[in-house]
Amino acid sequence: MDKHQLLQQYLENNPHKKGKVVDIDLQHDCFLPLDFTDQNQELTLQDLVDTRLFSNWVEAKLAESGCRYGIGGYLEHRTIYGRSNLFGAGKEPRRLHLGMDIWSPAGTPVYAPLQGTVHSFHDNDHFGDYGPTIILQHDLDGLILYSLYGHLSRQSLDGLAVGQSIAMDQQIASFGTSAENGQWPPHLHFQLMFDMEGMWGDYPGVCRYSEMERYRANVPDPALVLGF
Repeated sequence: MDKHQLLQQYLENNPHKKGKVVDIDLQHDCFLPLDFTDQNQELTLQDLVDTRLFSNWVEAKLAESGCRYGIGGYLEHRTIYGRSNLFGAGKEPRRLHLGMDIWSPAGTPVYAPLQGTVHSFHDNDHFGDYGPTIILQHDLDGLILYSLYGHLSRQSLDGLAVGQSIAMDQQIASFGTSAENGQWPPHLHFQLMFDMEGMWGDYPGVCRYSEMERYRANVPDPALVLGF
């Protein structure tokens, strides 16, 4: 049984040990899928480069839908990363999204869905980057799992310490504003990893399409924990 299967088995066998990442009423909340592939003809590169225009588009979509949250997909091949040189250019820039995005206003609370400890944290303060980021480590009956929370408020990093114990459903952060979250519309990038590969306070959230299988082996589908 590989690690993906072990994770799924653990979560299925221990539903009482899995909490929430954001406040959600699964019976009544709706989730708006936001498409950031080249199939989205509503957003131009100019819209994406201008954080204000990009944010206005996301806010308008959520308001029109009546949904509390927008959702951005795992392993979605996105054109939006063309807004920042951080993701490269040329023959094969990084465009494949490795986490799941939850779009909602700045200040939205973020919770730890699993008991764990603080592995690392850092303010990745570059245009298009994660901004303030927290990574937790979880021991699931011997299966080590890491969870990453990106685009947070700077206040979310205050008082954190490596090795600090974190309880399931404990609030650990809040969504950051565009001014502090890497210049994105307010949202959370949530990602899972089996191996941090020596990284600290950061782990790629986007890879090249040709690297998909390598990263998919280490980065399971966040929906397993999110439950939606």
